Amino acid sequence: MNLKHVLFASALLLTSCKPPFNAGAFANTDELFNAANAEYKAHRWENAVHAFERLTTELSPRDPRIAQAYYYLGKSQEKMGDHLLAAKSYSRVYELLPQDTLADDALLASGVAYQEMWRKPALDAEYGQDALTQYQTFLGYYPDSPLLPVVSQQMTKLDEWFATKDYETGIHYLKRKAYDSSIIYFKDVIKLHPAAKVTRDAYLRLYEAYTAINYKDDARDLCDTMRKTYPADREVLRICGPAPPAVAAPPSN
Repeated sequence: MNLKHVLFASALLLTSCKPPFNAGAFANTDELFNAANAEYKAHRWENAVHAFERLTTELSPRDPRIAQAYYYLGKSQEKMGDHLLAAKSYSRVYELLPQDTLADDALLASGVAYQEMWRKPALDAEYGQDALTQYQTFLGYYPDSPLLPVVSQQMTKLDEWFATKDYETGIHYLKRKAYDSSIIYFKDVIKLHPAAKVTRDAYLRLYEAYTAINYKDDARDLCDTMRKTYPADREVLRICGPAPPAVAAPPSN
């Protein structure tokens, strides 16, 4: 057996002899807290989860370390792919210690964890709604946080996904000539998500639905709105034409 094989066998033997991590084996919370952080820094996520979970039950709710325990429990759970558990762990930080320096970080992380579970706009938007709730809570709790631009960016992405979901549902009904249903969804996109990229297309498809069922007055009013909202858009000008000339007011006597 060469030296390389000897060293590998020795390392394997040492690893096999090392006892498994036991979060309940520490004499006090100070030792457990240090061990939890050591496991986290070593990227031993499962061990970190066990240690931080135990800390959350053993530390007093008034102990400032409880915020770190929940926050790093959430981060460890995320590393293991448990986004739902992570979101709930992060939430406990601002619920228990809203003034802690980690509270705004944790609230943002909670929203992002929920958002990670909404994989595509077409899927159930429950987790997207949960994420939006966390971001709205953030705006109420921490309006001066330096993390506010990140929250705004995440909310913009969510708004685009909500708009896309409604738009695609409208398209689904439009293709099946269920015009009344498609109109409801296109109107929701326009009303609820005016800044979304897909909103311009919602206007155009709403016009298409109105035209298909001969809602001439609604189509005309929609064209007036589209000309004002998208004055230089070629597609809008193509289907709506230029704005009609203004009617001069009658002369006053």
